[in-house]
Amino acid sequence: MARFCCFGAGCSELTGHASATSGKGKGCQGQVKVSYGFSLVRGKTNHPMEDFHVAELAEVKGNELGLFAIYDGHLGDTVPAYLQKNLFPNILNEEEFWTHPDRAITKAYEKTDKAILSHTPDLGQGGSTAVTAILINGSKLWVANVGDSRAVLLKGGEAIQMSIDHDPNAERGAIENKGGFVSNMPGDVPRVCGQLAVSRAFGDRNLKSLLKSEPDVKVEDIDHTAELVVLASDGVWKVMNNQEAVDVVKRYKDPQTAAKQLVAEAVKRDSKDDISCVVVRFKM
Repeated sequence: MARFCCFGAGCSELTGHASATSGKGKGCQGQVKVSYGFSLVRGKTNHPMEDFHVAELAEVKGNELGLFAIYDGHLGDTVPAYLQKNLFPNILNEEEFWTHPDRAITKAYEKTDKAILSHTPDLGQGGSTAVTAILINGSKLWVANVGDSRAVLLKGGEAIQMSIDHDPNAERGAIENKGGFVSNMPGDVPRVCGQLAVSRAFGDRNLKSLLKSEPDVKVEDIDHTAELVVLASDGVWKVMNNQEAVDVVKRYKDPQTAAKQLVAEAVKRDSKDDISCVVVRFKM
C-alpha cells in the first residue's frame, strides 16, 4: 500500500531482546491531523511475547486510511502473527469495503478464521483475539473485535467503549447449546470448557465448534469533539477501567509517550499478562 504523501515515517524501538517495542507516526486525512504511538511489553510469564499490533497510515484507491490493531495470542504466537500480516489486506480486498464496511469487515474476519484453521498444521492449535480500527478519510472510525482486546474512544469528554468483551458467561447459553460448558475451574475467571477465557477468537481448532469468529462492528463519526482512541490487550483492561486508561493517555500530547505511560501504569498495577496498546490522536 502506498503511504500518505503527508505521512511521517513511524519508528520502532526494540529493547531487551524484543521484550519491549514502541514507535510512532503521523499524517493527515483531509483536515484531520492523525498521530499515533504504540507500546508493547512482554508479560511476567514463561512463554514468548504473544501480543502483536498494526499501526500505519495508507492511501488506497484515492482514500486515506488509518489502520490500527491489537492481536492478543494464546497457546503460541503464530495466529496473531498471521493476523498481523493478513487481516487488514483481507478486509480491504472485500468488494463491499467501500460501500458497506461493516459487511466487508465481518466477511473478512470469518474468511481469515477459515484460512487459519486450514493452516492448522503450520499455525498450531492456538488462537488470538483481535480488535481493529479503520479510520476512513478522517471522518469515520470503524471498530471490530473478537475476544477481549478493547477499543475506547474519547469523544466529547466521554470514554466510549467501541468494542464488546466476549466473556464466556455472556454467551454461556450459545456455548451450552452446542454441547460445551463454562467453568471457573481452573482459575478464577469463566472459561469455555475450563480452557479459554473468551467466547470468540480466531483459531483454537479444538474449541472451534463452540466459538464464534464473527466480530462486533461499530462506527463513530470523527469530528472536532473526538480527541483520541486507545486500542489495548486485556493486559491493560484486567487492571484498569476505560476511564482510568483514558485519564492516563489524555495527559500526554505525544501518543507514543501516552502509550508507554499506559503500559507502565498497567505494570505498576501488577498486570502479569503481555501488555500492548496503540494510541491514536485526532486534531482538526
